[in-house]
Amino acid sequence: MAVIKSNTKFIDGSNTESSTPLIVPKQQTPPHGAVLSSLSAASLSLLNATALPALAQEQLVENNQINQAQFGAGKVGADSDIKIDTAFLYYQELDKVTAAEGIFYIEKIQGDKRSYSGKLVLDTLTGASANGAVPQEAAQTFTRPSGNGEYTIAAGAEPLDDTFKDTRLQLSGNWTEIWSPTWTSVNGLYFSKEFDYTSIGANTGLERSFNKNNTQVSLSAAYYYDVVKPVGNRPVPLSKMQFRRDFETEEAFREQFDSTRQTGSADKQTFDLSLGFTQTLTRFSLLQLNLNWSTISGYMTDPYKLLSVIDEQGTSQSYLYESRPEDRTKQSIFLLSKHALVTGVADISYRLSQDSWGVSSHTLESHYRYNFSPTMFGQVHFRYYQQQAADFYTRYLNESELLPQYASADYRLGNLKAYTFGIKFGHQISDTGLATYRLEYYQQNPFDNDQAATGQLSAHDLYPSTKAVFFQIGFSFL
Repeated sequence: MAVIKSNTKFIDGSNTESSTPLIVPKQQTPPHGAVLSSLSAASLSLLNATALPALAQEQLVENNQINQAQFGAGKVGADSDIKIDTAFLYYQELDKVTAAEGIFYIEKIQGDKRSYSGKLVLDTLTGASANGAVPQEAAQTFTRPSGNGEYTIAAGAEPLDDTFKDTRLQLSGNWTEIWSPTWTSVNGLYFSKEFDYTSIGANTGLERSFNKNNTQVSLSAAYYYDVVKPVGNRPVPLSKMQFRRDFETEEAFREQFDSTRQTGSADKQTFDLSLGFTQTLTRFSLLQLNLNWSTISGYMTDPYKLLSVIDEQGTSQSYLYESRPEDRTKQSIFLLSKHALVTGVADISYRLSQDSWGVSSHTLESHYRYNFSPTMFGQVHFRYYQQQAADFYTRYLNESELLPQYASADYRLGNLKAYTFGIKFGHQISDTGLATYRLEYYQQNPFDNDQAATGQLSAHDLYPSTKAVFFQIGFSFL
């Protein structure tokens, strides 16, 4: 059956890929940051292993097709013609963002050649997000993105914008058709709406099976059109933040503030192309190889991120809004090996990615699922991610140097390493129902890009770690 990679992002901005359906899910990076995208990764992870536990000899076949059953390249002809997955996820960063997500997925199978599926996701986020400025010995005051009000950061503290708040509604649907014993297609639509960000998209894919269905080759494509209209409008790239204290009247401040803004919305277009190859090696093992190419054009600057401009003593003299290129291409290669064991299933995967911005990354990930009985299982998960910074990433700017064309202090574009450790437990709750519980710990460790910590900056942590925990509970009915 159809198997191709799925791209979803963790909070570090990286992608995770797995033996998933003939679909190319949205690779969204909302203006507020990577948290919403990390939730998308979490929602896929919940739906990653919802089939009822089985003996090891049966497990391999089940895992080879399980994601197809959940996302549209389904187990057409299964005993039940309706499959339902529901989940709730709670995500908590230390002293930063809190998020909650609800997921509902349903698939309707018609006959033995066609299925329809739909997915609804609702996210809510609150908390504080790093604005990109560097910490200082004295307190710092920043103008809010809307221009209405200010917020103050204590001396020595990481500058966090405490107005971080958003709600996202995501809807998607897919139609899967088995045209013959060797040909399968999937077509789908996608819609996502936040307060300041809207995305619509479509995907299509085709798969050909060979060698008595032991070999599958698939090709899929997706197109997304995103519109962003930030609070307070888009800042002019590398324009200076304005402060009320520098003006005698509110009208004078507002006039100058508006001069640093671009009115109207901006758009971004994404085109993804994926080629997948899956080979069943033996009755107990399979190998998957995926190649992905993406091109993105349009507005990719984060309108809420800043850069500090410092003097020779490391003291901030002003704050500039970041600037990013309007074109980006990405390439990645993903390799997965999955093996059935006497007591469960183990897999290991590696992903290499690079793009035209100079960002390159390595991702190593592994799961081990142990079947305690035919109706109960446990799973451990480990993931390691390492990223090289974008060419235009800088922790701060020096006032003695000319401004570059592009610059960003967004940690998601910097050098970093990240680790994820998780456990999952599932048990059968009825003849066709499964409950799952997942707990994971995530730690991200940014590190410097050989930029000297000037003056007072040497006394501050310019690359603070991010620690997060999330818990997920889900129910599946086949």
